[in-house]
Amino acid sequence: MAQLRQDYAEYVARSTEIIAIGPEDFTAFAAWWHENRMPFTGIPDPEHLIAGLYGQQVKLLKLGRMPASVLIDKRGKIRFAHFGESMSDIPQSSQMLSLIDELNSEQ
Repeated sequence: MAQLRQDYAEYVARSTEIIAIGPEDFTAFAAWWHENRMPFTGIPDPEHLIAGLYGQQVKLLKLGRMPASVLIDKRGKIRFAHFGESMSDIPQSSQMLSLIDELNSEQ
């Protein structure tokens, strides 16, 4: 999340919005969100309803929800999805920004 916060202006410059879905309940999620000054939209999903729609896994032995990065184009089509095997298995912003640049050049 810190990487997304740090690079948020780069996403905005590409007309891209970030929406983060978190496993906490509203109170815990809102407290963390405000404490960490996240500049983009965050949605609490304690019952994993949104995560389930996108196939994000919950692994209790690895302490919860595995990271997922999904890039959805302006028509609502999933253009890229990465489902991590650990909390460190997250695409770098440079990779995501390159994918966004490719999508923008197609239009």
